[in-house]
Amino acid sequence: MTETFSDLHVEAARIQQQIKDYLGVRTSDLIFEYSLQDGKTKLDLITINPRHSQSFLFHSEKGFDKVEALKKMWDYVKNFKEKENSYTIQWVTKSDSELHTSYFRASNILDALEKLYYGRDRNTITVFSVVLNPVS
Repeated sequence: MTETFSDLHVEAARIQQQIKDYLGVRTSDLIFEYSLQDGKTKLDLITINPRHSQSFLFHSEKGFDKVEALKKMWDYVKNFKEKENSYTIQWVTKSDSELHTSYFRASNILDALEKLYYGRDRNTITVFSVVLNPVS
């Protein structure tokens, strides 16, 4: 039996809920953003920090369709703590003098900074420090 269009929406909704539940974040603090890139569906999973209302890239995946991209994201979410380093970044925005501390999982410092800068003009943020956290 082939899946119908609505079955794909149901499957996508189910996987999105799995990801939200696993990460333990409020629905309003997690955004699934889809786009087409090179003929594939790109999924950017974006988190919103409720304390300072800033959004950051959690991770990106590509798939042939929305469901495949979500399945890859689900695999990433289940394993990212074992596979990626933890970084602490201290930063301020040009419009706010308060020092913020954010935590990212990334394969290297540049990827951590890309997650911080995602979707914003790099000139609007000043980074004070990036620290690779010790493995516990």
